[in-house]
Amino acid sequence: MEMKMSCVCLVLGLVVLMTISSDAEPHGAGHPVQCCFTFSDVKIPPRLIIKVEKIPSDCPKPGYIVTTPKNKFCKQNINGLTL
Repeated sequence: MEMKMSCVCLVLGLVVLMTISSDAEPHGAGHPVQCCFTFSDVKIPPRLIIKVEKIPSDCPKPGYIVTTPKNKFCKQNINGLTL
């Protein structure tokens, strides 16, 4: 019985050690945080635009993320938007 308990403690200790020393990141190394897979055709009044960010180049589709006070929109082009 003591042998089983010591094995369980050893395995549990190794699992805890592996968890603590892990270099895991939420999205993984080099994984883009935000990519768009569908795009919106909604017209956004320029006065509501807070920020426009270009989608990272390692995403499958190019475009922009337009942030308003209430939402974020994925747009393929930002022609016509005046900031």
